[in-house]
Amino acid sequence: MARLCDMRHVAQPWLRKAMLALLFAYCATYWYDFGMPSIKQIKIEYLEYLEIERNRAMKTVENYGRYLDRFIQFSTATAGGDIKDISEDVIRQYRLWLNRFKDPDTQAPLKRITQNYHIIALRNFLKYLAKRQIKSVAPERVELGKQEDRQVSFLESGELERLLEAPKGGDFPALRDRAMLAMLFSTGMRVSELCSLNRDMVSTQRGELSIRGKGGKVRPVFLSEDASVHVAAWMKERTDLDPAVFIRIPRNLSFGKYDNLRLTARSVQRIVKIHATAAGIVGKQVSPHTLRHSFATDLLRNGADIRSVQAMLGHSSITTTQIYTHVTDKGLREVHQKFLKGGKKS
Repeated sequence: MARLCDMRHVAQPWLRKAMLALLFAYCATYWYDFGMPSIKQIKIEYLEYLEIERNRAMKTVENYGRYLDRFIQFSTATAGGDIKDISEDVIRQYRLWLNRFKDPDTQAPLKRITQNYHIIALRNFLKYLAKRQIKSVAPERVELGKQEDRQVSFLESGELERLLEAPKGGDFPALRDRAMLAMLFSTGMRVSELCSLNRDMVSTQRGELSIRGKGGKVRPVFLSEDASVHVAAWMKERTDLDPAVFIRIPRNLSFGKYDNLRLTARSVQRIVKIHATAAGIVGKQVSPHTLRHSFATDLLRNGADIRSVQAMLGHSSITTTQIYTHVTDKGLREVHQKFLKGGKKS
């Protein structure tokens, strides 16, 4: 092998170039024989690739890392810990294991959508291996499992009105929460997008702002007149210097004691739930995402086309937006009734 790698004895440049090409091709196929990094090391490099090259959110990178760790543990226990040990049969066994997995504490199985998240992470990892010319299972050979149609929870107009009016009074928490609820419904933004907003990004006069969503994609969102009024009222009363639009409120309004007051997603979820309870909304798990669903539902019910809704929600695929087509059921019912009436007349 050392003789093959030493090209000094090859006089003709074209022959030396051809031999080098053959050597590189050989190493690309069999480089685990020459000290290829372990699957754990390649996983780390893949996660760095997601963060730097693909500009994925840290939460996404963390989730992919957790899903891949689970596959690596399974693969190591059943077949071996090398890339070359990954096969279609190992992946098939892994999918069976995911499907039969039960939580040690609750004995609850993994939801089909959660199983698919694991497979999506694995498939994208295989794509990365192919990109690096590391021989493994072709990613297109790994298909997602069929899952049940996703049920979307949204608020009817009466429920929505009660929720938006739930924060009472003119104190700091009420001003903040009215602005927060109004902005969530007016823009349809994700809770992570809401929490990342800074004051210099928001213009209540223009009623428009740009936000960076999943995958680092920037899109415009729009404030309704009511939302603009509530956000402006909240911003006007702010005396702190924190750049975040929505902040936690310390006792005695002692803002100077804290460096970072930005609300977390969990805090926003808790605030929404408190006001949903106060609004008397029962039988529904109300969250910031419920307001996002309600936003999309309201748009479609009022005649917006699905492509426009896709753009405003920041969906990369129209398939994701199509979960909201349940709102057409009302229109279909009206068509059906009209058809039946027409049939009676004839």
